[in-house]
Formats: sequence, C-alpha cells, structure tokens
Amino acid sequence: MASNICTRLEIAIFMVGFVCANLVLPMCGNISEVFEYNWAPNHIISQGDQIKLTLDNVSGCGFESKKKYLFGQASVQIKLIEGDSAGTVTAFYMASEGPVYDELDFEFLGNVSGEPYLVQTNIYVNGTGNREQRHTLWFDPTLDFHTYSFFWNRHLIVYVFLVYGIPIRVFTNKEDKGVLFPRQQAMSIRGSVWNADDWATQGGKVKINWTNAPFFSTCRSFIIDACELLPETDDIMAQCGKLGRFWWDKPAFVVLNRHRSHQLKWARRKHLVYDYCKDKARFTELPRECIS
Repeated sequence: MASNICTRLEIAIFMVGFVCANLVLPMCGNISEVFEYNWAPNHIISQGDQIKLTLDNVSGCGFESKKKYLFGQASVQIKLIEGDSAGTVTAFYMASEGPVYDELDFEFLGNVSGEPYLVQTNIYVNGTGNREQRHTLWFDPTLDFHTYSFFWNRHLIVYVFLVYGIPIRVFTNKEDKGVLFPRQQAMSIRGSVWNADDWATQGGKVKINWTNAPFFSTCRSFIIDACELLPETDDIMAQCGKLGRFWWDKPAFVVLNRHRSHQLKWARRKHLVYDYCKDKARFTELPRECIS
C-alpha cells in the first residue's frame, strides 16, 4: 500500500517536475512512531514534528524509518548547520540493508563561514556507488527550512528541490544497456549528521573547528508517499512492482516534461560543479550510464 506521513493539511505538491496536484495528507502519529533513533539517540532532540540532529566531538547521530519502501516519493524540510560548518555532512538518504545494498543520497557538505554549501548526490546499486554529482545552491540553506525530495519509479530517479520545483539530477533506467538500476530492494528513509572532515570540505584540507560545537541540523515536515513493504510479504515485486498500480506508474511520470527538462538544464549549467561522468582522470572507460 502507499503510505502518507505528515501533519494533516491540504498542500499543493509539485510532483518532482511532472505535474501539480493537490493532496490531502492524513494525520501522522508521533514522529517516534515513524522513525527510530538508531545512532547516538542522546544526540537527537525530538520536538513535535521536528528532529534536531547534533554533532559534537563525541559523536554524530542518525535516524531511520521503521518501514521500508519501493518506489514513490519521499520529502523532508531541512535547516542546515549555520556559520562555520566546515567538515560536517548532513545527509538525507534512502538505503536498503546488506553488503549489496541500494542507496539514494543527498549529502550537504559544510563549509567555512561565508562560503557556500555544496550538495552531493549519489546512487548505489548492489553495493556500488561512485556516481557523485555536486551542485552549489542558489539559496542559503541555513537561514530557513527548504524541501528536498526523491522521486523514484521503475523508469528513473529524480532529485529535486521541491520548494523551487527544480530538479537537479535525473538517473534514468538503462537496464537495456546493461546498467544496474535500484528496483529490487526496499529502502528505509534515513537522516544523519556526522564528521567527514577527511574529505567533505576542500578535499579534506579544512577540518572541523570544534570550538563551534555543538552543530545542529533540523529536519521536519516529512512526506512519504511510497509503496510500503509489509513484513508478511516476501515478494516485494508482486506487492510494489505491479505496473500501473500506483500514481508514479502513470505515463506522465516516465520522463520530465519540456519545462522541467529546461529547468534541469539550467541547474546543470549554473550550479553543477562536479559530475563523475565528466571526470576523465577517474575512469579509463566512460561508465555505461553516462552514455546518452
């Protein structure tokens, strides 16, 4: 079944660059009924519909949804670490379990005061990632909450800044060319903040200034509209993979429309600063998913 999680309100949601729809989302229970605090729970503060994540010189922290999902949309509003956030990473991501896991990442890479955040996206399939892209942001993500969203069906994965309705990345299913695509494993929805000063800021040259600790990132207004894996169901594809059962299987969600395709091109032209497909020093042969 499809699961909706958020406070009850009528909200116009831009469906990841495809169509606009008005949804009435049902009342969710306490946020602790939806998520479990699986890493350093003493560093997490739950306030109403908000989860406040803390990083200090002892530990970072993280949470994970109690349920797993295959295909659909997951969104969250995040207010990132203010000031000197160099060396820190705040992550919103989806991941399955085991050594051959699938994973979809938003990773927000901190920077020194006055320098911009970078958002790194990555996709793992069967335990293999190395598909990084990095973008600058055209807004300050520390001043207010901004919405970040995954949309995922059997055809493509879209990363989008939902507040602005602008997709920044599309990963298209190219299984017909031998490219693996994450469509067999259900994933939980996760968030974390952690010390990554060995790589996150200027390649690890700038370390965390612990005199500024503790560091805080806050998440709120989660929306999960996705196929929920039921514990009693072994055949996930029979439950979530039946073509045409859910709204994300509609023909309108197979590709971006022309307007959103133009927005994607704008985001790439103005804000893309690293693309693994363009990194000639990294590959002796271009990955097949990078070939049009």
